[in-house]
Amino acid sequence: MFDAWKFLAGLGIFLFGMFMMEESIRLLAGRSLKAMIRRFAGTRAKALCTGFFSTAVLQSSSAVSLTVLAFVGAGLLTLGNAIAVIMGAMVGTTLTAWIVAVFGFSIKIDALALPMTGLGGLGLIALGKSPRYVHLSKIVAAFGFLFLGLDYMKTSVETLAAAIDLSTLPNLGLWVYVLTGIVLTAIMQSSSAAIAVILTTLFAGIINFGQAAAMVIGANVGTTVTILIGAIGGIPAKKQTALSSLIFNTGTALVMLPMLSPAFWIIGRFFDPSDNAVMGIAAFHTLFNLVGVVLFFPAIPVLVRYLERFFPEERTILSRFINNTSPQVPEAATVALRNEVLHQLDLSLGFIADRYRLSPHPSLPVFDQSLTPSLSVTAIHYRDLERLHAEIFAFYARMQAHEIEETEALQLEPVIRSSRSIMNATKNLFELLSEIEEIGRDDNPFMIEAYRGFKARLGRLVAQAEKVVQAPGDGNINEALNSFFQSVEAVDKRFIGSCAKAVSEGTVREHEVTRLLMANRFFTQSNRMVTLSMQALTRGVSFSEDREHSHDDGNL
Repeated sequence: MFDAWKFLAGLGIFLFGMFMMEESIRLLAGRSLKAMIRRFAGTRAKALCTGFFSTAVLQSSSAVSLTVLAFVGAGLLTLGNAIAVIMGAMVGTTLTAWIVAVFGFSIKIDALALPMTGLGGLGLIALGKSPRYVHLSKIVAAFGFLFLGLDYMKTSVETLAAAIDLSTLPNLGLWVYVLTGIVLTAIMQSSSAAIAVILTTLFAGIINFGQAAAMVIGANVGTTVTILIGAIGGIPAKKQTALSSLIFNTGTALVMLPMLSPAFWIIGRFFDPSDNAVMGIAAFHTLFNLVGVVLFFPAIPVLVRYLERFFPEERTILSRFINNTSPQVPEAATVALRNEVLHQLDLSLGFIADRYRLSPHPSLPVFDQSLTPSLSVTAIHYRDLERLHAEIFAFYARMQAHEIEETEALQLEPVIRSSRSIMNATKNLFELLSEIEEIGRDDNPFMIEAYRGFKARLGRLVAQAEKVVQAPGDGNINEALNSFFQSVEAVDKRFIGSCAKAVSEGTVREHEVTRLLMANRFFTQSNRMVTLSMQALTRGVSFSEDREHSHDDGNL
């Protein structure tokens, strides 16, 4: 007789093991994986490989897909590269099916489940003082739970199979099994758990190889539910990414269903379905996703264009001075360009201050919102700042296309360099945010103090930029900027010295000081670039009248 409670207990233990393993790996190396996704997804080919390896390590395509969704929303990944990462993640998630097929059905489960559960549990107690070893112990115990839950499901289903006369069952079409796989995965929110159930029922003989393959196809489509839910109410870029996942899996399913016979023939060259059906389904799961990559990877540019038309992105207009100024009038255009770069400085530093959650302080004025009366820095995305920089450069290029005086051309060079430097510094500080926050979460007092120092330095930079934005023509501003630049250099030297002292005294470990020094390098470079940009923008120019003139004559 089928023991439903034993099956549900096995499923629950398996899901708990999956959850515990995913959480432990994410806490142990999740930030490194996220950094890998962000840094090594510069091209579509690299993004594909990054999606595969990150999912193979994290054992969760949903976690990787949601991370990609967040990066797309923040402007850290292009839509095309995000689609490539998700494709790679779908191939990477098939590793779970191979682990279950190889270890869950090919050997005696007790030989793995009990020792791993016991060793993992003992490790939690004996090594509880070290967070790293706690997470490693949880991973070991999680694998034990996976196999233990699989054993419970397998024994309960075997009892059911013995009591059922399969010849009396109706011959349901493959579409019914596809839908079953979709529903099963959508309910459990885990394609890996759905695949484990499919392999269990196949091993017990309740379903045949073709029906199991159809359920695997459904499970792949069902795994998109998580990312679709994550995109609800999100910006168009998130919806585009989520829809691409649905198109990839659904499109592959529509192609593979009529091609099951050739696919089974290919798998039969390696695994005989009548002798080793479980390994054959694991191979089919991998083949399904590889076929999807072969079909859709070359079509990513076309898919991107379609998605961008389907979910058009609402563009925030940030430019205030150049949008209504003609580049053919050099006198007005030069003033408008310089003022627009000051506006870029205002928005960029306001954006960074908001993301770093700088606390209000008397020495840290609130950014002047008179330049953007209908816009708050909290509503600005990083990609908006990239667009503003692109608009500034395009305006500069249009000015260059017309004949301008040599003196005017010489005035424009430091202005456009300042715009590039401000954008570069903003990018550095934005990408450094996760690392700075990780330093602040450390339990080492030196690391916590370094985190506070980073935020204090950023606060001083923001305050100095605000003074420049409010009064760029102030006669004392250049002297103040020279002094500020010297203080940036002095703080950099003191920080490096304090790190050297901390290492010699054993206050911080070598790998920790490496993180600090790299963060300090980018932080100091950003401070230098912004300060030099402010000096270039304020050198020898009276702005109080220029800004007013540019705003009043914006229709020139």
